[in-house]
Amino acid sequence: MKFPGRRKSKHYFPVSLRDPLLQPVQLMKDDENTRAYIVGIDQTLVDIEANVDDDFIRRYQLSRGHSLVIEDDVAEELYRELIERSLITHEFAGGTIGNTLHNYSVLADDRSVLLGTMCNNIQIGSYAYYYLCNTSSRMDLNYLQGVDGPIGRCFTLISENGERTFAISPGLMNQLRPESIPEAIIAEASALVLTAYLVRCKPGEPMPDATMKAIEYARKHDVPVVLTLGTKHVIAEDPQWWRDFLAENVSVLAMNEEEALALTGVADPLLASDKALDWVDLVLCTAGPAGLYMAGYSEKEFMRETTHPLLPGALAEFNRYEFSRAMRQKDCQDAARVYSHIEPYMGGPDKIMNTNGAGDGALSALLHDITANSYHRMNIPNSSKHQRRYLTYSSLAQVCKYANRVSYQVLIQHSPRLTKGLPDREDSLEESYWER
Repeated sequence: MKFPGRRKSKHYFPVSLRDPLLQPVQLMKDDENTRAYIVGIDQTLVDIEANVDDDFIRRYQLSRGHSLVIEDDVAEELYRELIERSLITHEFAGGTIGNTLHNYSVLADDRSVLLGTMCNNIQIGSYAYYYLCNTSSRMDLNYLQGVDGPIGRCFTLISENGERTFAISPGLMNQLRPESIPEAIIAEASALVLTAYLVRCKPGEPMPDATMKAIEYARKHDVPVVLTLGTKHVIAEDPQWWRDFLAENVSVLAMNEEEALALTGVADPLLASDKALDWVDLVLCTAGPAGLYMAGYSEKEFMRETTHPLLPGALAEFNRYEFSRAMRQKDCQDAARVYSHIEPYMGGPDKIMNTNGAGDGALSALLHDITANSYHRMNIPNSSKHQRRYLTYSSLAQVCKYANRVSYQVLIQHSPRLTKGLPDREDSLEESYWER
């Protein structure tokens, strides 16, 4: 696994083949038993973008600027018209977790495992075909459950004034059954990644039961559960239910400032992140032009002070210990809360091409760091970095930098999925930076 950051070495291990003491480490790195990966469950769907007029919106009884669920027969008719009139501009593999796992695999150049549904029969040019075409080859799709019917489709219909209207056809994306959840795969994973959408389905659909079965396996094998909230509307329906769900099942929470407000009732992203630590161990909160916040726990005795300027905020000098590494609260003897913040990379893009997926990109960076920690612990268990059971490989400040950079990369491209990893050297930084 590659890992970014300002380091002299491109790898975790300062290996020299001439040093006989380090040769076992070199051999160990490519052993299948010392590989780390993440597993996620998603509602497999394809994002279809098209430019339409207001009459098109009216004829399909959609609500301008809003999101509506449509029946499969309506979706087929709508899709057929879009093709016949050549209105489609882009077709992407979508889904919050699918995007996150894809970006993780691109960044880490390593394996992730996707659980969900997929059409048994895939025709060339179909949306299921596009899903596979736009998914990293490092994503393991062997554990998908086959279904006789379509996967989900999300139509993004862009009006002449740029307003976006969404029409969602679930298809059979929520038909994942509990017996399709492989315990052995979850047991060996570095993290189980979920979205709030998975437990909010129509009555009778098996997806919520499958999700809870995966959580059961993760808790059984002490695998951290990571949840991304997805949308404020789902959370706002019953915030207390979600607080209880988080407290009982989740270790890592990813959200934006609107979802944070719906969950906690607190508008300030820093205070909302702090409040979320009442229920989880680590919080990633993206806040648009205000940047990105992280909050977590660390062992009080081993917290490290920052060398960056101390930041004002709702919590005075909140970033004082941002050079600390995150831990799960249960793994701390004397837990203390630590926080970090970073402003948008390069002040933000000059032109934002796409806001869909920036938060998923940030989460993929955090997952890369969590998995990097597992990978290093598997290979060098007696390293000083593992004297305590840390959740992340890097400090909160370093993870913020990484997540921030990945978000920027998503914002400047049209697709929510990365097509390549980050550069080894940033063009925006002077050569002297890399000589330090």
